[in-house]
Amino acid sequence: MHARSTTIRGRPESVDEGIAFCRDEVLPMCRGLPGCMGLSMIVDRSSGRCIVTSSWDSIESMRATTTQMHPIRQRGAEVLGGTPEVAEWEIAVMHRDHRSADGAGARVTWLRGEPAAVDRAADVFKLALMPELETFDGFCGVSLLINRESGLVVTSVAFDSREALEGTREQAKQLRARGSTEARLEITEVAEFELALAHLDVPE
Repeated sequence: MHARSTTIRGRPESVDEGIAFCRDEVLPMCRGLPGCMGLSMIVDRSSGRCIVTSSWDSIESMRATTTQMHPIRQRGAEVLGGTPEVAEWEIAVMHRDHRSADGAGARVTWLRGEPAAVDRAADVFKLALMPELETFDGFCGVSLLINRESGLVVTSVAFDSREALEGTREQAKQLRARGSTEARLEITEVAEFELALAHLDVPE
């Protein structure tokens, strides 16, 4: 399984319009493309940063849609008022305890290491970190995406509510520190988002 993420650092006042555009136009279009497994969107209303991620059954399916996705991506950038930054990923881990509802939040962590370290990172995440994450109050699900060429890794942990997200900050900080050391990765950023659309229907 693979994923393509598009990050747009747009205008905070345009976030609701961007969510509506993604829900009403981008999601239906993606669902009609061969190999597409779904789409999610996370947003930070204070900064205007929005990240849309589509999932695919293979890298071939994903890359076959590059040309088709370009116009609608540009329209999304116009709606939000920013420049799209596109990245491709392999989905190394996808685990869902239960589906999220309105008001859900997500904590995203970006990490970097040697390209050879990403497989170890996936193992550490699955065996050592995920069992603890499942005990966090309000835990919904988690994903781990990797880019073998660049050595980039990104994790996203979803929670039932903003309150649950905020209430687990200290636990998450300690777990991140331990996990990044074991995986030999450097944490480059941690950010919290609203989970605006959750239709990334990837099997575990």
